[in-house]
Amino acid sequence: MRAESQPGERKGLMGAHADLERRYPWALGLYGLLAVLVWFTMGEGTILVHGKPVALRLIPLLVIGGFALRTVVALQADRIRRSEQEGGKAEDENSRPKSLQGEFRKQG
Repeated sequence: MRAESQPGERKGLMGAHADLERRYPWALGLYGLLAVLVWFTMGEGTILVHGKPVALRLIPLLVIGGFALRTVVALQADRIRRSEQEGGKAEDENSRPKSLQGEFRKQG
C-alpha cells in the first residue's frame, strides 16, 4: 500500500525504459573493467576440469561474461516488448475482420 511515489521514482514504462537505456552502456563498461581487473590480478594457475587443465582466470571471466550476456538479452527483450506494445495497439484494430471491428465497440 503506497500513498505517494518517492521524489526520484519514475512513473510508467517510459521512465523505466529510458532508465534502462541510460544504464546499459555503463553496465557493459563496468563489466569490461571488471574483466580487465580479473585478468591482471588473477594468477596464472590452472585447475583440472574433467582431466584437462583450465586457466584459473577463465572461470571468473566466464561468470562476468554470463552477466554481460544477461544484460544484453534483458535490454533486447525490453526493446521487443516495447515495440510490440506500441505497434500492437495500432495493429489490434486492423487485424480483426471488418465484421468484428464494430461489435466490440458496441458491447463495451
